[in-house]
Amino acid sequence: MARKAPERKTERRSLLASREPATARTLVAMSTDTAPDRILMFGAEWCRDCRRSKALLDREGVAYDYVDLEAVADGADRAYAVSGRTQIPVVVFPDGSHLVEPTDAELAAKL
Repeated sequence: MARKAPERKTERRSLLASREPATARTLVAMSTDTAPDRILMFGAEWCRDCRRSKALLDREGVAYDYVDLEAVADGADRAYAVSGRTQIPVVVFPDGSHLVEPTDAELAAKL
């Protein structure tokens, strides 16, 4: 009787979870990410929450800069340096505050 191989469970991990934390040297270089001139959003096209938040900003006509974590080499480290978390999107406001995985209501209230 042949034995059946055990099934493998795959975990869904965010892109950020696989990254090493930023070093102190890179944190100093990223200080403008914590208080940008206008809204700064870190995200990825495969992320449903990122697409939703981006669509809300577009609908509201809000000017913002977008850092695509798939296209920008240090984007994930920069997002982690701002939020200390591995979830996206990270939305940073000019006043230095930020939201991580905001709902539409939370993001709209902050605008």
